[in-house]
Amino acid sequence: MRPVDYAPRPSHLKWLLDSDPAIRWQVMRDLTGGDAQEIAAERARVATEGWGAQLLALQFPGGHWGWGPSGWRSDLPKDDRALLITLYTLVALKDLGLDPASKQARKMIDRIEKRLVFKRLDNRPFFHGETEPCINGRILEAGCYFKEPNDALAEQLLAEQLADGGWNCEAPESRRSSFHSTICVLDGLLEYERAGRKSAAVTKARKRGEKYLLERHLFRSLRTGEIVNKRWLRFSFPPFWHYDVLRGLDYLRKAGVKPDSRASEAIEVVIERRHQNGRWPLNLVHPDHIPVAMETEVGRASRWNTLRALRVLRWYR
Repeated sequence: MRPVDYAPRPSHLKWLLDSDPAIRWQVMRDLTGGDAQEIAAERARVATEGWGAQLLALQFPGGHWGWGPSGWRSDLPKDDRALLITLYTLVALKDLGLDPASKQARKMIDRIEKRLVFKRLDNRPFFHGETEPCINGRILEAGCYFKEPNDALAEQLLAEQLADGGWNCEAPESRRSSFHSTICVLDGLLEYERAGRKSAAVTKARKRGEKYLLERHLFRSLRTGEIVNKRWLRFSFPPFWHYDVLRGLDYLRKAGVKPDSRASEAIEVVIERRHQNGRWPLNLVHPDHIPVAMETEVGRASRWNTLRALRVLRWYR
């Protein structure tokens, strides 16, 4: 593997900082080593400026963010579409870094808690989750970040871990794990631990899930060694429920996993995706929906992908 040149040029940093507050504060934290007070001040702007403020302003009084554009997920009942968009929006706001203690976040969560339920599950409250681990992993993640850890939901996810170390929304019919489901549950369990619920059982389950990804070099079949899905070598933001190599690596970075050779091929994929100008493009846009478009021009330089790629390379060095 070639030496990892992770250091961004000054022009790259200037381009990244000339952006939305959600990008700026994370660049300051992860790439430039900014002053803690300056970082906090920039992060606070997520609630009042740019993408974060736009998403907050679009929440309906009923707690959700609408039902999506005409024809979107017409296979789902209207209420389920609204709940799905709510989940996607909450995770996006977490990724933007909206301060959960801000008055804007508290108002947002209060609306959800008072009004949103899974009607088809006997009016189960939104943050109590539903039936699929990929959805419940993301609900656990958003709930731990914006509200409080849901112990019952975490225990449900631990009980659904498969023998190979991952998760699959098609279980128990399928006994083979899915990269998509596994990364969603791992994100949820990591946020659960960060919220003060560390335990031997949760840590063990999370480590088994990480081993599932690493044994497969983050994108290969364990049985054949073939690439499972070539779309995973293309990067997008937001990921919604979708897995890709950059999302997998960024999870390992967040979780503090010590880099080893099992991730080297995935790191090489990240390096190869960089354009000659030193920036990473938006490779694709998923068909899922949140009511604000952050980056949509496929092939154009993406600040989200560039930020995430640079901090993954810094982690791997």
